[in-house]
Amino acid sequence: MADKRDYYEVLGVERGADDDTIKKAYRKLAKQYHPDMNPGDKTAEAKFKEVNEAYAVLSDSEKRAAYDNYGHAAFDGSMGGGAGGGFSGFGDFGDIFSSFFGGGFGGFGGSSSARRNAPQRGDDLGLSVTVTFEEAAFGTKKDIKFNRVARCSACNGSGSKDGKTETCSVCGGSGQKRVVQRLGGMSFQSTVTCDACRGTGKTIKDPCTACRGTGFTKVQKEMTVSIPAGINDGERIALRGQGNDGANGGPAGDVIIEVRVRRHQFFERDGVDLYCDVPVTVTDAILGAEIEVPTLEGNKKYKIPEGTQPGTRFTMKQCGVCYLNNSSRRGDLIFTVNVEIPKGLSTKQKDLMKQFSEACGDSNYIKRTSFIRKIFGK
Repeated sequence: MADKRDYYEVLGVERGADDDTIKKAYRKLAKQYHPDMNPGDKTAEAKFKEVNEAYAVLSDSEKRAAYDNYGHAAFDGSMGGGAGGGFSGFGDFGDIFSSFFGGGFGGFGGSSSARRNAPQRGDDLGLSVTVTFEEAAFGTKKDIKFNRVARCSACNGSGSKDGKTETCSVCGGSGQKRVVQRLGGMSFQSTVTCDACRGTGKTIKDPCTACRGTGFTKVQKEMTVSIPAGINDGERIALRGQGNDGANGGPAGDVIIEVRVRRHQFFERDGVDLYCDVPVTVTDAILGAEIEVPTLEGNKKYKIPEGTQPGTRFTMKQCGVCYLNNSSRRGDLIFTVNVEIPKGLSTKQKDLMKQFSEACGDSNYIKRTSFIRKIFGK
């Protein structure tokens, strides 16, 4: 028994640890090394057995007392005395796992068997749909195609060609069977899924040829989906009951559609409001003008006042995106004026600009004059 680790060391607790501390340590390690969490990992499997072995002894007051007095020799049948020869069955570890993890791990506990034969909800399916900026703003309809798992129509989901099933002779219809594993001088009992009926508790003599006895087939479905006005990039739509059919008569899952919205050529969106830049000429900015402003519904006229400065923002009410689930309300369009400075002026044009500048003087540049005075003190 020299190769065995100390049970307290295995669980990472002190020798004087109380029952609650031991249980918490076991729960943490059992979950960490459980085979369902580490499929195919032999090291984790060995640690899982070691943790179970340690907990089986330290959680039992009599066995713990014997271990504290005699160590591992207390349970070695070849050693004689102590707590007696090798013992088997620390109780059903399925009960422990059911109380700790709610039966969430496969292969343990009777409750998992009951759930396996109970109606189970089908899996959800994830899809992606791409729409234009305008379609997202005002809503649209899209045709989609996807594959889903459906109950076999030939056998109505029974998996049997004639609709008849028999109780599994291996597990007696429970869907699970008990197995005994021996480690050293100890025996462990556990409950695992019956491999003869794959946990269903039933066997089929004459399988359905359409679904090969599974009760399910893969089918393609086509449908039209309504994309609501105001939806934003990355938001999702749920089609209830359109996913995979459930097992044992359970309800179907959902189809979850993620909406991807293409970027617009010049609009930026923030919630229900739209933003864009509108170029204007120097003359229009100085004298004021009725300019063309792009909107989602085409260009609209908007009058800017004379003396409009570069970077000035104007708001056009109710020209933004529809509110989600309330298409009667819309956000605003906020556009920023960019004054275009002409390039490549002719000599005549430059002379005229000089005359214009001289005629204006400083009286038409209040902000400019104030700024210069601050810098130069004049």
